[in-house]
Amino acid sequence: MIELEGVPELIDPVMVAAFEGWNDAGDAASTAVAHLDREWKGEVFAALDAEDYYDFQVNRPTVFLDGGVRKITWPTTRLSVVRIGGDKPRDLVLVRGIEPSMRWRSFCNEILGFAHELGVEMVVVLGALLGDTPHTRPVPVSGVTSDPDLARTMDLEETKYEGPTGIVGILQEACTHAGVPAVSLWAAVPHYVSQPPNPKATLALLNRLEDLIGLRIPLGELPEDARAWQLGVDQLASEDSEVAEYVQTLEEARDTAELPEASGEAIAREFERYLRRRDPGPGQAPGGHATESGDGSYLRDPSSSGRTRPPKPPRPETGPGRGSPPAGGSAGSGEPEDSSEDSPDDSSED
Repeated sequence: MIELEGVPELIDPVMVAAFEGWNDAGDAASTAVAHLDREWKGEVFAALDAEDYYDFQVNRPTVFLDGGVRKITWPTTRLSVVRIGGDKPRDLVLVRGIEPSMRWRSFCNEILGFAHELGVEMVVVLGALLGDTPHTRPVPVSGVTSDPDLARTMDLEETKYEGPTGIVGILQEACTHAGVPAVSLWAAVPHYVSQPPNPKATLALLNRLEDLIGLRIPLGELPEDARAWQLGVDQLASEDSEVAEYVQTLEEARDTAELPEASGEAIAREFERYLRRRDPGPGQAPGGHATESGDGSYLRDPSSSGRTRPPKPPRPETGPGRGSPPAGGSAGSGEPEDSSEDSPDDSSED
């Protein structure tokens, strides 16, 4: 039985979840939820019992010193709640943890139990997978659902994927069978630069989440971090002629595929996002957001950046990494069929 003592009655709550592991290339999805929790000062109200779901030889606990006292942090999944104020306040229930090692059905049932008790209206699960996408272009983000009505009303892709899946796909299907509207947002991370962090992919997920649930998300330093990451990868790629040639091939393929898609819908979506960000929300100063232009750079005055040296990005690689899909393309049942080129058009950041 779930007891939620101390949790106030929530207003139009949406649950946003992400899990480290197979469905989290570049740590993009889990970092997005961590960003929401940090920016809105989330309060943890529940943690799942680690003994029930994790193999500690796979996800080992860590020991740390707290005031000279040794303590242990166990791998688990935690739930927190944040309230977004303003004229129309709304609550988010944030779920962040590690993909469980076992008992996935019980794990999803426990998450859904919290969703039911809290009156969650929709579940959004974030994921990231490796794809043949160039780092110099806007990050493709696909929104998929198993609910045909939801796909139609929210302009999402109805998933047709068949094959191996991760906890993101399992949780989405569990929500569908329980009658809870559920959406998965997937960011495609360049497979040749797969090591975390990937702030550009995290930023893309947050932008798409913002459009989906109609909230303006404070981005903090993410736009600057994403720009610095891209500049760093540009520099590394320029030092390796084979990588530079490969990136150029991906760029040409991407540009050719998207040439007919300079649609009025995409332009209108970007303009709506611009208008939404002009008016400062609670605790957010004007100009606190940035959008991405077609060449992957950010529409921001470089002189306004307080950063003096971009963080060094990971060195490009061609081998498989965390978040890589199995042979055949996708990483789970909630995923798009092909993350590299056929993702829904979202010309700003998606």
